[in-house]
Amino acid sequence: MEKLSLVPVFFCYLASAWCFALERRKGESRALAVRPQTWLAAGVALHAAGLALMGWRAGNVPVTDFAQSLSFLAWLIAVSTLILVRRAGMAVIGTFAAPAAVLLTVLALLLNVRAASTLPAALRSLWLPIHVTMAFLGDALFALGAAVSFLYLAHESRLKAKRPILALGGQPSLERLDRLNYRLLGLGFLMLTLAITSGALWAGATWGRYWSWEPQELWSLVTWVLYGALLEARLAAGWRGRRAATLTIAAFVVLAGSFVGVSLAFPGRHGGSFG
Repeated sequence: MEKLSLVPVFFCYLASAWCFALERRKGESRALAVRPQTWLAAGVALHAAGLALMGWRAGNVPVTDFAQSLSFLAWLIAVSTLILVRRAGMAVIGTFAAPAAVLLTVLALLLNVRAASTLPAALRSLWLPIHVTMAFLGDALFALGAAVSFLYLAHESRLKAKRPILALGGQPSLERLDRLNYRLLGLGFLMLTLAITSGALWAGATWGRYWSWEPQELWSLVTWVLYGALLEARLAAGWRGRRAATLTIAAFVVLAGSFVGVSLAFPGRHGGSFG
């Protein structure tokens, strides 16, 4: 049942990504102006309903295996994209961000999302939704930062070739994209910091130790240091533009690789083995 509930979500996200792509190719068009966001909002609503149902049945946030984690991350990316597109007024961002939600939903379907496992009584805590939401929201914001960086590089390349990107609402300036990337990195870093802190406090209260050097914890620390160094370089060394965009994409590749690799090979307590 849980797998079937993702099918209409997938088609909504796919329709949104397709319309965003058409919008970019055709330029400003009132006929296409609301359609991508409407499809994305429909997917977000259906996805939220499915996640809420799974969580209600299990009594916990439905992220107790890799497929569920991918599904939850896809939803957060879709929500963040919808908010960002509306607040920034740059629908072209959806061209780069919406496909990420499509890809993650497809992977969740292929890996067969199932009912969320029941947590041990010791872990039924308010820390769970706080820790999990902060961690995945940080990942979602970093994904959007990478999407904006791709947009920056594509826009810069086309401007140099005197072939500007066709974008609804006008051309996004490189300076504006750079500032947006910085804000997304800052928010993502804050969420990751809160996730690590809440996870340590939760572990201390549950197992009597704040840090156990699990692979997932270690890679979270590596990611935190990596993004912290990138933000410091932007602040102290004044890294901007192409260099910052390229490094943002590189940092996200490391994050994505560690998320997939560690989750599949060394899940530990973060992969449904809570003992």
